[in-house]
Amino acid sequence: MDDAGALRAELADHLLGHGVLRDAKWLKAFRDVPRHGFLPRFYRQLPGGDWELVTDEHPDWLKLVYSDRVWATQFDGDDTVIGGTPTCSSSMPTIMAIMLEALDVHNGQTVLEVGTGTGYNAALLCHAVGEDNITTIDVDPNISRRARERLRRNGFFPMCVAGDGALGHPGRAPYDRLLATCSVATIPPAWLAQVRPGGLVVTTLHRPIGAGLVRIVSNGDGTGEGRVLVEDGRFMPLRAHAHPPALAGSGTFDRRATTLPLNTVVDPASPFEFFAGIALTGVVAGHDWLAHPDGSWVHHHGSHVDQGGPRRLWDLAERAVAEWHELGRPRRQQFGIAVAPDGQFLTLGDRRWQL
Repeated sequence: MDDAGALRAELADHLLGHGVLRDAKWLKAFRDVPRHGFLPRFYRQLPGGDWELVTDEHPDWLKLVYSDRVWATQFDGDDTVIGGTPTCSSSMPTIMAIMLEALDVHNGQTVLEVGTGTGYNAALLCHAVGEDNITTIDVDPNISRRARERLRRNGFFPMCVAGDGALGHPGRAPYDRLLATCSVATIPPAWLAQVRPGGLVVTTLHRPIGAGLVRIVSNGDGTGEGRVLVEDGRFMPLRAHAHPPALAGSGTFDRRATTLPLNTVVDPASPFEFFAGIALTGVVAGHDWLAHPDGSWVHHHGSHVDQGGPRRLWDLAERAVAEWHELGRPRRQQFGIAVAPDGQFLTLGDRRWQL
């Protein structure tokens, strides 16, 4: 076995050992599909915050490729810049494995992948269920072209399409499964309209606080119902679904004491964080602040907070904690998701909150 093969086996064993790979077809796919064939170059962030270009000439390139890490491959939609907001990446293999397992796809079923990226995930799908069944779409024609070339170079020939993934790809619909390797604020209606009744959509909700993987059973008419998955999953958003930047304001503000730690609200490891996203829709967080595009903001100082703008965000957070306790401290996997004619909602029993 060559070095790449040994590293692939090591990565697959890592995913198996951590319980994110269960189906033998995905274990074999991760063992066989060469991730390095799709990552001849990528960027890693250095401790100081700068980005370093890593190519196949780097002494640690192959080892880095097969580490369980996400690697940025493009910034701000521009292939010529280094640094900024990542707009293309090779996802963390753990998250890829979780989503592929959640897709519950079987040989002969058709899949639409939204967000081709490097093409590596499409290659895994081709390996598992056959390339004739796979359609993959990316909004960036350059990314789509490169992925198609790399897929072919590595022996995979799915249908590669450049276009707006939010519209799906009606030319090959209906699909049995749809997998979105980008996140969305709401589920595009075209996805559920193009997935046959009883088929599955797996994606992640783009919520700055409380993001989550979801699996939805399609009704075939643009509606469906499903669940939030226990595993967390955070991806760069579908470009049309990116939140506008929130600016922490200044000027007049209120100061008061608090006993609620900021991490309770914003740390993905906190059991409250998913529910916090329901109460603080559209709010983004920094290391010691929260802010909303409407100009509301809070600076958290440990024992006290400063709040400004039209709403008092920390008051909302503290009320949300109290409501969460009243509801029995539900975890993310206890929530459902409903895409209905009258809107899209997160649900808990007979309670529902609009996305």
